[in-house]
Order: sequence, then C-alpha cells, then structure tokens
Amino acid sequence: MFSFAFITGLAFLSTTGWAQYVLEDDYTSNGNFFDQFNFFNDSDPTHGFVDYVDKDYAWNAGLIGNDYGKVYMGVDHTGIASKHGRPAVRIESTKTYDSGLVIIDVEHMPGGICGTWPAFWMVGPDWPDNGEIDILEGVNDQTCNDMTLHTGPGCSISRHTDMLASVSTDNCDVKAEGQSDNQGCQIKTDDPRSYGKGFNDNGGGVYATEIMESFINIFFFPRGSIPSDISSSSPDPSSWGKPTAVFMGDCDIAQTFKKMQLVFTNTFCGDWAGNTWDQSSCASEADSCDDYVQNNPEAFEDAYWSVNSLRVYKHGKPYVSSTATTSERTSSKMSHTAPVPYSSEASNSSMTSLVYSTKGTGIPMPSGVPEYGPYGGNHGNSGKGASPTAAAEASQGYGLVPSHLLPTNVRVAATGTAAAVAAEMSTQARQRPEGWQWRGSSRHRHHGGDKTARHLRQHKRHGGRGH
Repeated sequence: MFSFAFITGLAFLSTTGWAQYVLEDDYTSNGNFFDQFNFFNDSDPTHGFVDYVDKDYAWNAGLIGNDYGKVYMGVDHTGIASKHGRPAVRIESTKTYDSGLVIIDVEHMPGGICGTWPAFWMVGPDWPDNGEIDILEGVNDQTCNDMTLHTGPGCSISRHTDMLASVSTDNCDVKAEGQSDNQGCQIKTDDPRSYGKGFNDNGGGVYATEIMESFINIFFFPRGSIPSDISSSSPDPSSWGKPTAVFMGDCDIAQTFKKMQLVFTNTFCGDWAGNTWDQSSCASEADSCDDYVQNNPEAFEDAYWSVNSLRVYKHGKPYVSSTATTSERTSSKMSHTAPVPYSSEASNSSMTSLVYSTKGTGIPMPSGVPEYGPYGGNHGNSGKGASPTAAAEASQGYGLVPSHLLPTNVRVAATGTAAAVAAEMSTQARQRPEGWQWRGSSRHRHHGGDKTARHLRQHKRHGGRGH
C-alpha cells in the first residue's frame, strides 16, 4: 500500500509538464535547407568511387532540390562515370551540437542498391576523439540498419536488453582489440523497414537521436507508427516506448561527443561497400564494386534522399499546469501507435558483420510511465547509481526527474514530502560540467589548414587513413 508521502510526490509530479525539449533549429521549414550546409568536394576520405561536387554543380546537374516541402539529394544516373567516380554530394551542417534531440523524417533513402554506401550521421571536429554517431547507414543490398558509435580509447557500451535492437560489438574505440579496424560499438536491428528497399516500400519513417550526458538513444519509427508529438514544438521521448538502440555504459558521453555536425553522405564502394562486395549478392553483377558503379548508371536512379523534415531540439524548461493530472498525462503520452518490434531469424549478418562505419532501482511511477532504459527501472550501469548532475539539471528546470536519476536517499515512496525531495535533490546535485552545454557555431572549422591536416583530423571517417 502506497504511503501518503508517495501520493504527495505524485501530486507534485502531476502539476509539472513533461516538456523536456524545445525547438532549436528547423532545417526544412523555410526553403533554405542547403544554405545551412557546406558542400564537401575533396576526394572521399573513405576511398569511395565518388566525385563529390560543389553546390553550384549539384544544382545545375539536378543532384539536389528543395521543392514541395521536400529536400532531394541524389547521384548522377545518366552516364558512364569518369575515373574520378560517380558524381554525388556530401553535405555537413555549418552549426554544431553537443547534446539534444535530432529528429529526421525521411521519405526515401538511397540504400539497398549494389555499390551504394549512404549515411546520415554526426561527427565532431577531432575524429575520433570528438566522436561519431552513425544514425542511418548501410551498404550494397543490406536490408536492416546499423547504428554505431566511433570514439578514441576508453568508451564501451553495456549489453542490456532495454532496447529493440541488439549489440553486435561493444567497444567504441576505432582501434579496439578483437574488432575490425574502425568497427566501433554497433547495434543492429533486424527490422527490414529500417533501411533500404523495405524502408522505401513502407514510405520511410523517422529516426530520433537523443544525446544526453550519460547515454545516447536512437529511436526508429516506421511510417504508420510515428508518435503524434514527433513534429510538435516539444517532443517527449519518455513517451515513445523502448528505444531501438541505447548506447550507455563505460563511456563519458558528455566529454566525448562534442561540436558535432550533421552529415549526409551518398558514396559508393570504398572501405566498406567495396571491401564487402564479394560477400554480398552484388558480386554476381560485376567483378568489382567500382566497375559496377562506373558502368551501370541506370542502377542508381533511386539512390537518392528525400527528406520531409529535419529538426534539432535543445533541453527546455518544463511547463506547469494547475489542472494537469496523472491520468491525463498518461493517456496523452500513449496516444500514438507504438511501433511493432520486428523479429526475423533471417538477417544479412554475413554482410554486416564487417563494419567499417562506418541504475539503480527507480521509484514507483504512475501507470504508463516507462520502466525501461534511461527513463526508469534498472539500466544495467554496473551499480554506479544515480547521477546527481542529471538530478541537478532536472531541479533547475531541465525536465521531470526520471526515477533512476534521483539520488539513492531520495525515495518519494519511502519518506518525506515533494518539497523535501526537491530540497534534497538541490543539496545533492553537483554543478553541471562546464562543457555540458548545447552549443552552436556558425563557423565551419573543417576547412582550415592544409588538406592533409584536415583529412587526418576530421575527414578520416570510417577508414581512418589519410590520402
């Protein structure tokens, strides 16, 4: 039987809204999508058979467009490619981010085609020390998405079950022993709606990436199962069900993943797609990946991105409602159709096995509040307990306090009032680390200095080798 203090605590929580995020950047609302990105047109750091072109060339050649509220990014599919590779685009946001929530609604992606290596990802200026998050990525005829982190030494993730996908490799270090070079820590889904042909046949879907101080969550929602608040001014990830992927463990997320750009790439062959060509069904099409891409332009007519929206949210203060109730909040949080986890024994593990890139017990919560992952329950963090820093963020107006973030001596169900809880949290909390802020910069740091230094620092993606 619940104590009076627990009921009092719930009354306190019921007057506080769940608005955890506020809109920071809407890349697709004003028709100026490409003005917010730099076009990379050096040789491909992943050694792909691609000729990255600048903005003017891309416009004139019809490789990019922004009509009818959709952003288009394609590749040349009209002629035999030159020795430099097939023309395509790689774009990198001019603004950078340390934390927050990135939500992208994609109607069509280039994946599932022999020779292709598309990706939507984030990367810091000093690779791999400032981190890389691969949100949507794959190669050749791959059917399901791979989500991966790439870092320097000292970052690994736990193999827990509070997510829909499964851990393939757990060491994020690009030089980790026992893993392929630059493999990173990877989480795989077996849902064919998550990538390539299955993704496109279903009308695409939404990927939401939540970057917090101690974890990174990636959610995938196929078309038809997208939460109603995804496009709102203040989405609430705690209402979305289990994440597709949870990256959490022995890793200092806040200190590792910094000043990250949003990146779209549409390369061919190279360190991953080219090196796994013989392991895929694509090998029957041509002797080599480069040969196929060069001489079969018609194969790449559908190798394009069509993006409905791209929004980035930052941490915001909760709203207060004197009429809000637990039941109202619970019903509104569960109003969307939850995605149905896909399970299949048949997966293309032979293809994706080589990846080059490539908390304590919570307090009882009202019905409908998730008990899994970062928002409640046991998250398998090796008994490290609650995060006073995160509790401090919540007490300072950064959202409702998830149960696992409460200090162990703050148990609403056991003793004390809501006011005492708030006071105790304020006392227990440490000051937020200086570097843990939402940062944006209009300056693009990736094109200073000579080309060799630039590639060695940031553009050595996946392959980790200079030119």
